[in-house]
Amino acid sequence: MAHITDILRTLDELLQPTSFQDLGPNGLQVPGVQEVTRVVTGVTARRALSERAVELEAQLVLVHHGLFWNFHPAGLTPLLAERLRPLFKHDINLVGYHLPLDAHPEVGNNAILARELGCVDLAPFGLYKGTAIGRQGRFEGEGLTAAELQERVQLVTGREPLLLGGGPDRIRTIGIVSGSAADSLHEAAAAGLDAFLTGEPREHIAADAQELGIQFVAAGHYATETFGVRALGELLAERFGIDHQFVDLPNPV
Repeated sequence: MAHITDILRTLDELLQPTSFQDLGPNGLQVPGVQEVTRVVTGVTARRALSERAVELEAQLVLVHHGLFWNFHPAGLTPLLAERLRPLFKHDINLVGYHLPLDAHPEVGNNAILARELGCVDLAPFGLYKGTAIGRQGRFEGEGLTAAELQERVQLVTGREPLLLGGGPDRIRTIGIVSGSAADSLHEAAAAGLDAFLTGEPREHIAADAQELGIQFVAAGHYATETFGVRALGELLAERFGIDHQFVDLPNPV
């Protein structure tokens, strides 16, 4: 059993959310009971995740995409009310960390994804408002062909990625920014990287990547962001002796 304030203190110390200019609040978004014996993790705060947490008798839901964003309508909309209802009814805490969880060098989405893909010599990459939230790395030896990179990404993320553009025959270096970061393609090209991986493409990206001579890999917004929150859940389970379950609610985007 763990106290929610101890959990929040641990997460804030690890992720340093005040270092980021984010699109919404990080940390506790919905307060609930003080004592936690089970945490449920998921990529996005949605009603289905809250309902699953109720079924699993969890006291804490930990997500990458929280409930509140500066691009959403202000106020309590009917959609938001329905997402909050199971949490309020069952006194469940909801905690979210967005950019801090992308950027962390150990438990962050991009660091884990880079390591799982077999990258070495990892370094910060992918600036957002002056702060690096991604990682770049190198494939050892002769690197990978485009087909080998596609196969490796599919194995790691569980879905077939979309490859756009072009590049050298052997891919030796790659930049990674999970989620929706297509505009970082130009940063990757300027850094001389052979490939750039994110979740979602944009219409102009195929032409940009082709003309820049770089391989653009769209691996899925959801699929590239399951890693960090799952790692956080495992960290809390180990540190506080609580149960953890990751709830997979796949999204084709």
